[in-house]
Amino acid sequence: MQYSLHLDRPMNFETTSTLRLSCSPGQRDLLADELEHLGVTTQQGGPTGVECQGSLLDAMRLNLVSRIAMRVLYRLSSFACTHPDELSVGVSKIPWEDIIPLNGYFTVTCTVDHPTIDNTMFASLKVKDAIVDRIRGIFSRRPDSGPLRNAAVIHLHWAGDTAQIWIDTSGQKLADRGYRKMPHLAPLRETLAAAILQQSGYTGAAPLVIPMCGSGTLAIEAALMATGRPPGLLRSAYGFQHLVAFNKDAWDTIRHDATPPKPRRGRTTCPPIIATDINPDAVTATQRNAETAGVDHLIQTDVCDFADTPMPEEKGHLILHPEYGLRLGEQHDLELLYPRMGDFLKHRCGGWSSWIYTGNLELAKLIGLRTSCRVPLRNAKVDARLFGYDVWEGRHERQDSPS
Repeated sequence: MQYSLHLDRPMNFETTSTLRLSCSPGQRDLLADELEHLGVTTQQGGPTGVECQGSLLDAMRLNLVSRIAMRVLYRLSSFACTHPDELSVGVSKIPWEDIIPLNGYFTVTCTVDHPTIDNTMFASLKVKDAIVDRIRGIFSRRPDSGPLRNAAVIHLHWAGDTAQIWIDTSGQKLADRGYRKMPHLAPLRETLAAAILQQSGYTGAAPLVIPMCGSGTLAIEAALMATGRPPGLLRSAYGFQHLVAFNKDAWDTIRHDATPPKPRRGRTTCPPIIATDINPDAVTATQRNAETAGVDHLIQTDVCDFADTPMPEEKGHLILHPEYGLRLGEQHDLELLYPRMGDFLKHRCGGWSSWIYTGNLELAKLIGLRTSCRVPLRNAKVDARLFGYDVWEGRHERQDSPS
């Protein structure tokens, strides 16, 4: 059996191995661009992720600062595997006593594409049993295990004749920032909001207007970007904190180095971010979530129809995220809304970088403006698009609709 173990014993957070950062479909290139700006050299990692070389210390930092990654995984081992019995042998060679605390808790997740496995739960069970058997053989005790991701998370990727064992250093998905206490209706996932902002070219250097703000995810992510605040600062726990070699002092240093200095009292640190919604509950949710994130002083809110949204004199970015009308009975009302959005862009947004994100591609044809780009960005299971529009000042004729 070929066997490659990327781990010193005892486990060392400075040992370099392959890191894999996963993301939602359509966001891989955006994630790669983000990492390049962070000084990380990336490699292709399939349609839903990128890979790079780094240590567990690097993984800790990336968990904190990446706005688009969903998870950060650290590879422990890779070995030839053609049968579940070989899986058990390969996993049992890893020094789990130096990785998972004896009094700790762990879970196993997996992705498997192998003819000997028709139930991924069976593969996860083989990995779990191999881990606890090794630890119990050394200490006559074993850590607890189960389905929760709130402690150490071990991930199996078995495709073809190769099995890889990873530590999921994130634990819970990184989209769970910790500030969204009032989700309102169908909120955007935080990593998707960050991807939309990055694709739109938003950097915090110009105003941002977000009518139809919902629970405020776009506005809050924008405020974090504009002020350089890491998105993971509000999270209380990560998977790497539940490993034997976790060093709290090192983690505190990483957090300190990544945190920008606080502005002087009463001073804002970015151009206006305006968030409006016709639903008062949505505006309340935006305000409460922004307070939790510590950026409420940067976001101006108002209850109004999207077409009445106050626009700053300085031009910047505008992003609309309308309802999709995917439930029965909603389509008719939205057939009136989507043309109004096109009129709004024509008459009030000339010279702005204007974007509409929607998961209803048929309704998008009713906007009535020619698109400058159409970017596929799935919203969970919905095939959605981010449409960009170049609307010139003083130009009001109706243009071709997106297809």
